[in-house]
Amino acid sequence: MATSNKPISLAGPLDADVQRTVELNKFLVEAGLYESADESARREEVLGELDKIVKDWVKQLTSQRGYTDQMVEEANAVLFTFGSYRLGVHGPGADIDTLCVGPSYVNREEDFFIVLHDILAQNEEVTQLQPVPDAHVPVMKFKFHGISIDLLYASVSLLVVPSDLDISQEAVLYDIDEATVRSLTGCRVADQILRLVPNIESFRTTLRCLKHWARRRGVYSNVTGFLGGVNWALLVARVCQLYPNAVPSMLVSRFFRVFTQWRWPTPVMLCAIEEEELGFPVWDPRKNPRDRTHHMPIITPAYPCMNSSYNVSTSTLRVMIEQFQFGNKICQEIEMNKASWSALFEPFNFFEAYKNYLQVDIIAEDDEDLRLWKGWVESRLRQLTLKIERDTYGKLQCHPYPYEYADPSRQCAHCAFFMGLSRKEGVKIQEGQQFDIRGTVDEFRHEINMYMFWKPGMELAVSHVRRKEIPAYVFPEGYKRPRPQRHLNHQHHSDKNDPGNGSPDSQLKRKHDSTGIDDTEPCRSVKRASISPVHPKTSSPRSGNVSDEPISNNQQKVTSNASGGSQDSPGSGNQDQTKCSSSSHASEKSLDSVASGSKCVKIEAVCSGDVTSKHVDCISPVKDSTAPTVAVSTTLKRVAEKVVLELVGSESIGGNNAELLQIAETDMGNVLVENLHFGGNGVPQSGLPEELELNNGIEVLSKAHAGLKSDGSQKSSLRVSLTSTA
Repeated sequence: MATSNKPISLAGPLDADVQRTVELNKFLVEAGLYESADESARREEVLGELDKIVKDWVKQLTSQRGYTDQMVEEANAVLFTFGSYRLGVHGPGADIDTLCVGPSYVNREEDFFIVLHDILAQNEEVTQLQPVPDAHVPVMKFKFHGISIDLLYASVSLLVVPSDLDISQEAVLYDIDEATVRSLTGCRVADQILRLVPNIESFRTTLRCLKHWARRRGVYSNVTGFLGGVNWALLVARVCQLYPNAVPSMLVSRFFRVFTQWRWPTPVMLCAIEEEELGFPVWDPRKNPRDRTHHMPIITPAYPCMNSSYNVSTSTLRVMIEQFQFGNKICQEIEMNKASWSALFEPFNFFEAYKNYLQVDIIAEDDEDLRLWKGWVESRLRQLTLKIERDTYGKLQCHPYPYEYADPSRQCAHCAFFMGLSRKEGVKIQEGQQFDIRGTVDEFRHEINMYMFWKPGMELAVSHVRRKEIPAYVFPEGYKRPRPQRHLNHQHHSDKNDPGNGSPDSQLKRKHDSTGIDDTEPCRSVKRASISPVHPKTSSPRSGNVSDEPISNNQQKVTSNASGGSQDSPGSGNQDQTKCSSSSHASEKSLDSVASGSKCVKIEAVCSGDVTSKHVDCISPVKDSTAPTVAVSTTLKRVAEKVVLELVGSESIGGNNAELLQIAETDMGNVLVENLHFGGNGVPQSGLPEELELNNGIEVLSKAHAGLKSDGSQKSSLRVSLTSTA
């Protein structure tokens, strides 16, 4: 599969670009993205110790298996690094990705995950040792002298592993299984990236900058469906190829310019995909139907070439495109001296971007159990996103936030993840149409329940919460939520032309909550149903008592309030100190609290700012306006989520259609147009949708280009129908 490596522009930096690069470097240093010389030296010492451990391990096994003294003497293992450490972009406290390459007679299943595991477990400097043998890339995770290590193992077809082994050569892949190939891929890809970028130092600075930006904007996480370290490295490397003489400030700006307009699923490739005679599968949508389903292909440059971003879904791709547009806008302002670099790294206000959220509470008996349980649940959260997209035919989109939160006032092992919910743009939905995701969440729960190492006390609660009901502990200290207007104007207000109702980024500086409900009202005593795995040897935990506090670490069961508000439960003053449970905010709605007979009241709120949106408030069909709190306490085996999500209106997300594209390079009046051809899969070899014109050495985007999303797209509005089970 061919690809064009011709640059878009050979222009070098102007004086202003050099100055902006100096300012960018200063910002990155002040942001604490570089580790100290002492920490770098300490990492080298730790790697040296680990290298000695694995060498002694191989020698020990060689001796035990009756090999000659000469073989024992020559027995060897080689330790490689990859990831951010190998690329030279790691920061303080970052983990080190390592690969141990051993001889053919030392296997992964027993020798690595049992023998070496036991050796490490006996080392006093090794903590938090966690083997993950069933992972897509089998790994052993631990801390060594306080430094996080991810250790992989690859057994190659050699009796003696030379100390100068070059794993970039295809010969190292002979006669090994696919799991070993995947283990070798990280090192091979890192080495290939460094070979293919025109300027390593510019690449490193740009990548360090973009990784920091991605974390601040909430799109750095491979496990939840965004992009991880290798994905960002490949995207940055491609931009470096397109602008080989650019300095980091230019590359950051061009990064957003290119990928704001990139037409996915056009693949990003640093070099042509080659097929060797070894027969390992490579990414090729012409031959592999599964590859055609990938939304954001970012192809690794080393054989066997694979899509490194297969976790990306339509929802997470939408979020990333919106963030690319935000970055592009800020970079344009920086180039016009209207903004500083700090504006680019403003954190994304996730809890103000949506009206409705799913809250996933994870509870365990102690910190060690929580670490294991959380790792399992987090690795499956992406499946919940995919299942909701599947069961609503893509009309309901989830924005999983890759950060965990916990209530610091609680002593119990607990954390929570959140997902923003919104309707898909561009899909016409009939008024009154509803999407029932009860079965979706039920399926997700049962998959979670398949955890092999489940223990009593490991529980999961999935709840629907509105923006005004988000627990206070997710906000930074001193943060004040926007105060809505108390007097609402119910006159119909169209969202169509409202600039405040676009992507989540358009609402970052909202000063008022469009729900029109005062957030400052006191918390009321409610509970939410906790969903816990059912183990054949354990009984269902009992319900905890009602608490006046938000989601806590000290309670096990929570009940749902089906009405708009609730009265304090008579038992709210009592708390079970022996059990761990989760309680929630006053108006928090549980997925377990839904039943038929609810009545939804749609309230239109007009805020004093530039944001006008619709909020849907739900009340239960009771005559008295002060409906009682309804307690629902149940386990995973008994609970059935009953959340009904109704989507209102329509938006447009733009197309993903692949079509014949062109890159035009204009240099002092001479135009070079390269016609890009489709592969047999119908995927063009460049994702750039328009001409990039070179005007006196500075690229200028043409105004008329396809594929860009409207800045004035509507903010989604969800109707959530919740009633009590009473």
